[in-house]
Amino acid sequence: MLKITSKGFFKKSIIMESQKKKLVMGFFGFLLTIISFASNVEAWTGEIHGRVVCDVCGDSSIGPEDHVLEGAEVAVLCITKSGEVLNYQAFTNAKGMYTVAETMPESDRWDACLARPISSFHDHCSHLGEGSAGVKFTYNHPSGYFHTVKPFVYRHASVPTYCI
Repeated sequence: MLKITSKGFFKKSIIMESQKKKLVMGFFGFLLTIISFASNVEAWTGEIHGRVVCDVCGDSSIGPEDHVLEGAEVAVLCITKSGEVLNYQAFTNAKGMYTVAETMPESDRWDACLARPISSFHDHCSHLGEGSAGVKFTYNHPSGYFHTVKPFVYRHASVPTYCI
């Protein structure tokens, strides 16, 4: 026959509470170690800017008849120092500008990128100009700096008469 006295139960309860405290303290110690390790990773921020324009007369020079293209789609692919390939999609704003930006650990920062135009939604200016197929570049800027890509140019399907 097993007889548990109130003293035995009390001792058992104290031992269990002590074990719980050790377990909880161990968990918090582990958590603090992880947080301090993660905070030692330096963040890096990269940015890529570009512009998309319509070369109305198709003369390969930007003049008063030309205009920026709002809503043009651009793809940017970057490979990181760790070998990961990242794919970004951007659309131009009212000034014809697009921006891609990312913050990541310094060890995973961009190494090389390829920016290329995907489409123009403009009614008349939807044919990609020569030399605008894409731009490859190495990205070796420090955190907080940006790389500017040369403008991508679209042209009219047929040159307007005022250009001739």
